[in-house]
Amino acid sequence: MPAASLEVLDEIAVRLLVSLLFGAFIGLERSYHGRPAGFRTHALVCMASAALMLVPMYEQEWFRVIDGPVRAALDPTRMAQGIMTGIGFLGAGVIMKDGLSVRGLTTAASIWITAGLGILVGIGFYLPAAITVVLTVGALSGFRWVERRMRTESYAQFSVRFLPGHVASHAEVVAFLSQHGFSMAELSHWFRSGDGMEYRMVVYTRDHGAIRRLSEALRERDDIAEFKLAPAGD
Repeated sequence: MPAASLEVLDEIAVRLLVSLLFGAFIGLERSYHGRPAGFRTHALVCMASAALMLVPMYEQEWFRVIDGPVRAALDPTRMAQGIMTGIGFLGAGVIMKDGLSVRGLTTAASIWITAGLGILVGIGFYLPAAITVVLTVGALSGFRWVERRMRTESYAQFSVRFLPGHVASHAEVVAFLSQHGFSMAELSHWFRSGDGMEYRMVVYTRDHGAIRRLSEALRERDDIAEFKLAPAGD
């Protein structure tokens, strides 16, 4: 085998290994927080992107046309566009919606940027790829610390059903929620014979401990048949 080909194989092996390590590094953060797309998923996505970018980057190794329209058609940016389009299907697979909660958006974004890392490594941009890894992990870990300390509104789906003969009015329900630091965003209610009055609404608060306190207060009441308090999250 020619010496030049051995050098090319060494460079290809290095790019694939670096992409695998970079993707795994980001995936560790996702696995640590219990996300379904974690260590192995990110490692494989990054390496797959790098491997696909090797096709146009090393076209001289497998395609012998030096000049002409066919050579001009082998544009590496087309492969990059195809990778980023295809990775959207994988990202969509980790996004789940449950009521008001939409989960998996951050993991989908991390998969997307991991594919971009693979492209950078595939074309040999090691330093930009390394900087991107540092910034990505910093955003995933550091921004989590910032979010936990920000005063933001927490939303939840709230439903409560009163026992027959213990029907509370709309004003009484709103007043009870206000006492525990909640405001009401939406409200619906209906009466079913034999089941009592049921209210369903979206509530929100800036006190992150208010949901727990409201749940405890509802359990202490003897006029409530059942209730559901489902926080909405990303």
